[in-house]
Amino acid sequence: MLVIVPTYAGLIGLVFMLLSVRTLLLRRKLKIGIGDGKNIEMLRAMRVHANFAEYVPITLILVVMLEINEASPLLLHALCVSLLAGRILHAFGVRRVDENYTYRVCGMAFTFTSLGFAILANLFISAKSIFV
Repeated sequence: MLVIVPTYAGLIGLVFMLLSVRTLLLRRKLKIGIGDGKNIEMLRAMRVHANFAEYVPITLILVVMLEINEASPLLLHALCVSLLAGRILHAFGVRRVDENYTYRVCGMAFTFTSLGFAILANLFISAKSIFV
């Protein structure tokens, strides 16, 4: 039974919902129904939301596969915490027009660490089952 990843998926889903609400409220404030209205603040909110949606699903799918294949709980927690922290840091950095690139870079580093290790671990499990 899956236990670890669903907990983090719930937390990550909550962050996604908050980003969605933030984008929606900004649309209402700026009176922009679709697109970015050539407003840099709206563009940034949209990119934070979209970037989250681009990286999270594939990473969570890969980590779920690891949990299904009974990977180490420590590895699962590390991958999920890295993904969650990475997405929060990235969102915090990119959302501001006067962006602090440190948050953005750290956020992407955590995200890519989680994604990369999840990819490698899945490939290792697959190779192990093929060659053993």
